[in-house]
Amino acid sequence: MACDRPRSAWNRGIQRGCLGLALLGATVAVRAQTCQSASDMDAAVRTALDTNAKRYFDLAARGESATLQQNSIAAVAGNFSGIETAVKENQPAFAGAHAAVRPPFVLTVEGSEPLERAEFLCGVFGKSGQTSDSAVFMLHNLPPGKYAAVIMDAQGGHDPRTLTLILQQVGMDWKLAGFYARPVQVNGHDGAWFAQRARNFKAKAQNRNAWLYYREATALSAPADFMSTLVTDKLYDEMQAVQPSDMPVNGTTVDVSAGAKTYHLTEIFPLAVGNDLDVVAKYQAADVSNTAQTYQDNLFVTKALLAKFPEFRDAFAGVIVRAVEPSGRDYGSLMAMKDVK
Repeated sequence: MACDRPRSAWNRGIQRGCLGLALLGATVAVRAQTCQSASDMDAAVRTALDTNAKRYFDLAARGESATLQQNSIAAVAGNFSGIETAVKENQPAFAGAHAAVRPPFVLTVEGSEPLERAEFLCGVFGKSGQTSDSAVFMLHNLPPGKYAAVIMDAQGGHDPRTLTLILQQVGMDWKLAGFYARPVQVNGHDGAWFAQRARNFKAKAQNRNAWLYYREATALSAPADFMSTLVTDKLYDEMQAVQPSDMPVNGTTVDVSAGAKTYHLTEIFPLAVGNDLDVVAKYQAADVSNTAQTYQDNLFVTKALLAKFPEFRDAFAGVIVRAVEPSGRDYGSLMAMKDVK
């Protein structure tokens, strides 16, 4: 099962309109995928989801990956290393917390073949799109079956996080089919704080900083990348309004020069490192095996990046530059912003 970030409410409206041009195609899409909100499901189903989700949270808090694997669907149990790593990384945050379960959603895929692109519109939508009680889930290559999306807030611990579980009904049991944990704060600041900072940067015509801070605000406000809400749709629309034309986006590259050499930047994004928010820049490299030379190239790119985008000094604590080979192997360097002259 794969997933991606849902589109904004405006884009989804356009998509539904395009499907409406082919009535048969629209009917098939509607029949293939449905969503049931907590208020519409049987009390027994909601209780079962609540009970299983809390049990899986407690197992993760105790670091019992083997038991989680035993309670997973076959496809997940057979390739469990990613979830095992996530459990290990998040156990310290979960260990001192308790799980508060949000109202769940039941997602049903009909038919006999996996659905290449399943978009679940959950809850009540208004004429402008999402409402405070709605959600959209975008999942790819989802086999037919009944699933549940259960979101929990880890409360009472030192490091607040959300845990989103995708469960699949197998017989009378709800088995683990997906495990997605993420922090909801950076250095004590939540998504709303980063959104306001983005608006402040926009007011100062620092649209690059604004765009990157909107990205962080959206990440902190969405329990998982494959879910969108009224809040994240609004942030997405604000972010699109300030998207700079001189930053690498959607596969484009941007060049920076250092001396006689030109470097092709492929990605720039924010990253929380401890209590800091750093800016990450990736660039194309033919070979990173000579780490001494690659380190020097990373320093050149760091300085060229800040020369091209000096506003980054106002928004980030450090710069992480990563040289990436065509094979995907990379080599990274971190410099504190105050040390880049």
